[in-house]
Amino acid sequence: MDPNNVDLVENRRRMLAGELYYAFTSDLIADRLRCKVACNAFNTQDAAGAPRRKLVELWKDIVRDETPLPPPGSAEEEAVLRTYPWVDSPIKFDYGAQCTFGPGVYINSSATFIDTCAIHIGARTLIGPNCSFYSGTHPLDPAVRNGLRGPESGKPIVVGEDCWLGGGVTVCPGVTIGKGVTVGAGSVVTRDVEDFVVVAGNPARVIRRLEGAGQPRDGGEGGKV
Repeated sequence: MDPNNVDLVENRRRMLAGELYYAFTSDLIADRLRCKVACNAFNTQDAAGAPRRKLVELWKDIVRDETPLPPPGSAEEEAVLRTYPWVDSPIKFDYGAQCTFGPGVYINSSATFIDTCAIHIGARTLIGPNCSFYSGTHPLDPAVRNGLRGPESGKPIVVGEDCWLGGGVTVCPGVTIGKGVTVGAGSVVTRDVEDFVVVAGNPARVIRRLEGAGQPRDGGEGGKV
């Protein structure tokens, strides 16, 4: 496939499907620029102490969530703002639209989402500062990789509900992290992680299993805040 003469619809389909595609086509460059502008707006307003509703509106611009917010001051608005992801700037996405976040997610400062393919973060998951989620990847053969003119690809990332990722964690393409997982600071997660374990290291390995984690206690819901 010639990067200067590609079917843009097919190229985008290939990107989202995790197949080889070209990133430097006019439409994808424009999408990344749109997202960069949206991220800069969010980062600037967050640093300036903008109200919660304004920040949620700017966040929705990043992730292309077109669902309208309830009227200001309503009980519905309070509920939505309470459960919408809480994000500390700065934040960095490639596209934004390939990312989804469950209710009650917290993202500390300087998170990076390379969302070539879908990235999903489960409800009530806590993400420490300087965490990175890389769904994009490149061919190993340098002749195929070919700098800016070569193709690349990706694999989706899924992080389960009620996880905690310490500062500086990197999650690699194609990884699924199960429910209730704790990832130690500075870890690099290169393979799938089972539910209710603690992992750490580079590459991350299981260092502890949480026996009985996630089970209801005193009539409440286990693992929920």
